[in-house]
Amino acid sequence: MNDQYATQSMSLRIAAGQLHAFVRAIWEQAGSAPREAELVADHLVASNLTGHDSHGVGMIPRYVASLREGELQLNQHADVVRDAGAVLTVEGGKGFGQVVAFEAMELGIERATKLGLCAVGLRGAHHIGRIGHWAEQCAKAGLVSFHFVNVAGDPLVAPFGGADRRIGTNPFCAAFPSTGRPPLVLDFATSAIAYGKARVAYNQGKRTPVGTLIDHEGRPSIEPKVMMEEPFGSLMPMGGHKGFGLAAMCEIFGGALSGGYTTHSGSLQNTSAIINCMLSVILDPKALDAPNAGAEADAFVEWVKASPLAAGTDRIYAPGEPELAMRAERGEKGVPVDLATWQQILDAARDSGMPAADIEAWSRGARSSHGVR
Repeated sequence: MNDQYATQSMSLRIAAGQLHAFVRAIWEQAGSAPREAELVADHLVASNLTGHDSHGVGMIPRYVASLREGELQLNQHADVVRDAGAVLTVEGGKGFGQVVAFEAMELGIERATKLGLCAVGLRGAHHIGRIGHWAEQCAKAGLVSFHFVNVAGDPLVAPFGGADRRIGTNPFCAAFPSTGRPPLVLDFATSAIAYGKARVAYNQGKRTPVGTLIDHEGRPSIEPKVMMEEPFGSLMPMGGHKGFGLAAMCEIFGGALSGGYTTHSGSLQNTSAIINCMLSVILDPKALDAPNAGAEADAFVEWVKASPLAAGTDRIYAPGEPELAMRAERGEKGVPVDLATWQQILDAARDSGMPAADIEAWSRGARSSHGVR
């Protein structure tokens, strides 16, 4: 590895509490109310703790750029524009997704607990981040949920058989609560990798896996710069035609059914904003005639995990277990942030209006937290 790549691959290990406090401070400096800054910090740091650095604190520079462009709107709240009982339509108003999605899920949880079921259409939210966060919010209330999300007007992924970017990374997520154990949580982008993972690889001087990217001429590539430097390439859909098909349904369900919009020639945007629409279906399992649902789910998981291990495998993970293991490890050892991303965050803190002396103090504290590795 050359000196440039060696430097890029180095990272800080920052205690989660210290990182959370810094994120809060950045957004309070930018103008967020304390509760908004807290919810944003909760979500971003939790994403890093679970190993999803693509949706963690590395998003701060893009959020600050969106704010400076007049796109991200601070101190906005979920606005219920239609209440049909078991169906709620919520406008996000380009407010922080970490706030409006939290509030939309709170409304849906309350309604599903009362009625047994609630569908929530959230539209026009500024980046709602890691969707598993919202499924976990529902699971903590004992509720099943599944979520279809689109990234409106911001194509990054080539369709199956196509050679340029036409659709978003369009996540799908589902969660099933369990008694006495963490919930089962399935959460993935319908692209072969999330866009943020290409950004992380680019900052770290690493390559991306084979089959995840194509360049601007439609040729396979393992260089993340095709997503970061012009002329731009595209992400590939996960699982070929199957991932593309699911991405298309996320686009329609999340974008169209929520009352938001889908990605097409008339909706393309060229700003730093990330606009998400999400259709969430939240279900109280007690409303169904399924008294053994939890036991049956547990029996299935135990059956699957008892399979003889394939060569090179040390264990079989149920959905959500890799994140739990990562959360424990990073909670103890600190959150890794590569030096390029850390400098981008410090620059964003400056752009938010934070005094240079405060930024230097935060940076010194981070470097002394767990060191550089």
